[in-house]
Amino acid sequence: MTPRRNISSGSKWEPLLGYSRAVVAGNTVYVSGTVGVAADGSVPEGAYAQTKRALEIIRDALAQAGAELSGVVRTRLFLADMADFDAVAKAHGEVFGAIRPATTIVEVAKLVDAAFVVEVEAVAVL
Repeated sequence: MTPRRNISSGSKWEPLLGYSRAVVAGNTVYVSGTVGVAADGSVPEGAYAQTKRALEIIRDALAQAGAELSGVVRTRLFLADMADFDAVAKAHGEVFGAIRPATTIVEVAKLVDAAFVVEVEAVAVL
């Protein structure tokens, strides 16, 4: 069996839901769906700011796992409203423009809280 290591963000939701911010299995890091919550618990205004913050949280989880954004091979973006595509794409492109991971963007009926407009998942290799 491939050894695994769970990465925690310390969120109160992790033990409640039974998940980890990220999981390292072999040479792969799987980062859970991530919304753009600020360090103080507030939600940034707008899709661009939320996407940038979610990507910062993902970057930090990858660092804990020993990976970097340059190792990201897959992202998935879930938008509450496809009208936010341009703002989300701009933020994603600023981080991944040179890396160019495989990416999926879909519109969903809703996210866990109405304040969130985007959720991002990532998969990286070490």
